[in-house]
Amino acid sequence: MAIAYLYFHAELNHFLPRQQKEVRISHYFEERASIKDMIESLGVPHPEIDFIKVNDEYVDFSYIVADEDIINVYPISSRSDITPSVSVSPKSLSIIRFVLDIHLGKLATSLRLLGFDTLYRNDYEDEELAKISDNQARILLTRDKGLLMRSLVTHGYYVRNTNPDKQILEVLQRFDLFKLVSPFQRCLRCNGLLEPVDKQSIVEQVPEKVRVQIDEFQRCQDCDRIYWKGSHYERLQQFINGVLDSKTGE
Repeated sequence: MAIAYLYFHAELNHFLPRQQKEVRISHYFEERASIKDMIESLGVPHPEIDFIKVNDEYVDFSYIVADEDIINVYPISSRSDITPSVSVSPKSLSIIRFVLDIHLGKLATSLRLLGFDTLYRNDYEDEELAKISDNQARILLTRDKGLLMRSLVTHGYYVRNTNPDKQILEVLQRFDLFKLVSPFQRCLRCNGLLEPVDKQSIVEQVPEKVRVQIDEFQRCQDCDRIYWKGSHYERLQQFINGVLDSKTGE
């Protein structure tokens, strides 16, 4: 029987049981194993990993683990201290788009509010989510680490927080998105783009009180839902300001 020694750095410890956090893990194995499979067998999804060092060399996911290997596994946050010669992270996406699993409905709404192209349905199956992420080059956000381990998923992230207000801050910080925030561009219900619409063309679709008080409207290009700046707009603006202020307060 062979043995490998693994150490997971920084936030990768989130995926480990308490007794394995921040310690060197002695992992015994008999069959030939790639380093990717070994790491995931311990509970750490591959999209969370940026680079791997075996003994004194950086390797990719195809590396076959040998007896007595000393393996250090790093997340992207470790880039501030280390510049690896080999990275297992995929090439950065030129356009930031998301697809979210069933557990992240409120986060999906917040991302759409801030202008990010975000697919979400409460009936997506795991296989469908993985295929959408792969085919459409979307970042998969999930609370299911097993879903992140699917081979189709290259761009993905496990959302740590359970509080939706903290989730949106976590995602913006993780992907450095604060400068890309462009509020009130997308439909909160279906993700379609909004466009200005003439008041007279939608006058029968809004309450009488709104027709009297409001002159500017937007309509979703996909589902035709009408938006205007009412009391709900003020609450949403306060939320947006709070999100953006959290960045300046760092």
